[in-house]
Amino acid sequence: MKRKIQVLGSGCPSCKRLYEMTKLAAQELGLDADVEYVTDVQRILAMGLMSSPVLAVDGKPIIVGFVPGSVEKVKELLKALPPVGR
Repeated sequence: MKRKIQVLGSGCPSCKRLYEMTKLAAQELGLDADVEYVTDVQRILAMGLMSSPVLAVDGKPIIVGFVPGSVEKVKELLKALPPVGR
């Protein structure tokens, strides 16, 4: 089953940076995932979030309001996720 990875943000440079870092991290880890960049404020608010950027995996936020310092940190967060379907 494919993971759904989303970066939600306003389109600002920080949000775009998190999106690029996340795409690279997923690629380097060889994840079976689609990485989507969401700028629709209503979708962000629907998740109950008031700050951006947000990194969400399978609908659950794992980063809210900041950009990690490196792609390696994003990779660590993605590797720590439970297997799909659990």
